[in-house]
Amino acid sequence: MSLLLPGLYVLFAASAAQAQPRHDAHVVLISLDGFSAEALQNPRLPLPNLRRLIAEGAHAKGMLPVNPTITWPNHTAMVTGVDASVHGVLYNGLPVRKDSRIEIVEAVDKNTLVRAPTVYDLAFRAGLTTAEVDWVAIQNPGTINWSFAEEPNPQGLVERELTRSGIVDAGVIRDFRKLPITLRDEHWQNAAIEILKAHKPNLLLLHFLTTDSVQHEYAPATLAADTALALADQRVGRVLAAIHEIGLEKSTTILVVSDHGFKTVRKLIHPRTMILGQQSDVFVVPEGGTAMVYITNRAARDELLRSLPRKFAAVEGISRVLTPEQFGLFGYPAPEKDERMADLILAAANGYAFDGKTVGPAVSEVVPPIGSHGYLNDDPDMRAIFIAWGAGIRKGAEVPEIRNVDVAPTIAGLLGLEMSGVTGRRLTAILQ
Repeated sequence: MSLLLPGLYVLFAASAAQAQPRHDAHVVLISLDGFSAEALQNPRLPLPNLRRLIAEGAHAKGMLPVNPTITWPNHTAMVTGVDASVHGVLYNGLPVRKDSRIEIVEAVDKNTLVRAPTVYDLAFRAGLTTAEVDWVAIQNPGTINWSFAEEPNPQGLVERELTRSGIVDAGVIRDFRKLPITLRDEHWQNAAIEILKAHKPNLLLLHFLTTDSVQHEYAPATLAADTALALADQRVGRVLAAIHEIGLEKSTTILVVSDHGFKTVRKLIHPRTMILGQQSDVFVVPEGGTAMVYITNRAARDELLRSLPRKFAAVEGISRVLTPEQFGLFGYPAPEKDERMADLILAAANGYAFDGKTVGPAVSEVVPPIGSHGYLNDDPDMRAIFIAWGAGIRKGAEVPEIRNVDVAPTIAGLLGLEMSGVTGRRLTAILQ
């Protein structure tokens, strides 16, 4: 995998050199985590701001996420224009091998974690200004001018600006992780608005999380979930109003996206309870609708690659077991070329998800149901949303399903830039 990087960066450098950056353009990318295409199509949901953007702008009937259909890999796909087999982000963090275990470490710098150039790298190096609020896989990138992170830094530039102006208390910044997710979303919203007012970045990445947290706990299509989606719509409205007040409306493009959809889970599969007898040989990392199986005893790999698929396929709720020769079909890297990648992928059936429990039966019921994602991206329930509005967008344009790797090259085009070495394509059908 690393052998691909020099070529990618040569292409990236060429793109920056040939670019004609638009210093008068502004793009705001808003991610509503876990907001499904199906929910957006539900006329019973109160979503006035999103429906206004659709009516006055453009939208896709659905957006195909990359595998695995979880937060960090898909947010990374939307800013790199490539899937996880190229950008290398397979988890909400970096998988680190520790003896017979795999640990997922979140606190990893972007330039270590992400193996492909991003659209914000391109914009920054072309002389445009960039900002992020609660984006992911973006720690210390060196190409973001203004940042208010998922866990804000009390000494950060934006954080100090917000505390000096009285918008947020210094104690709130210090204890940010302890706040409920609804209040953290409120602070992220306010931080984004203040960055827009004070700095007017050419590119702002903004990520809201309440929609994901509530659907995990209460399941999608419940009163709680619908309320969270309606609240997210209000947050989009607040950002829109701020852009109007600042006077940036005519030069700003708003893109509203999500990373994945959601499914209702009534039973949990506990794959780790099935392998305790060979604990030193195999380790399983659950990702909701899929689970990654690592064979940690390399001497036993060939034999276990033959025996484990049959063992797992016989378990209730496991619909598919993917072996390495199938990984490329689903956008996963080959394990022999990427040390981050597992040796097998388990896929859950409808109504099931994987978890990390290590004792008890292989399968247990969940009462009341919960929500999950992480299912293979050929599952229609994993479809995400894509809405575009504002400068450069054709009014009333509706396109069929797009891929989320199309987002980055489309942003680049709106900023007068060109991304090379990507699999995504600029969405010319929605552009004026």
